[in-house]
Amino acid sequence: MATSAQDLLIEFLQTDLGLSAEVIAIATRKQETLISQIHITLWQYGLISLQQLNRIFDWLEHVGVAPDLG
Repeated sequence: MATSAQDLLIEFLQTDLGLSAEVIAIATRKQETLISQIHITLWQYGLISLQQLNRIFDWLEHVGVAPDLG
């Protein structure tokens, strides 16, 4: 079974940044748009630092994930 880009991003947030499932759930509840904006939502609500946001951007670029995470 193929892993979606969304699943890869959630896995990165949990394993590399150490975010809990609860924090991710908060961001997804607050976020009424696409999962592709979860990193921005996490930062806007103070759930991740600017350094962590930059790590997410680096990871997204490294894995070549399209902006819509489709």
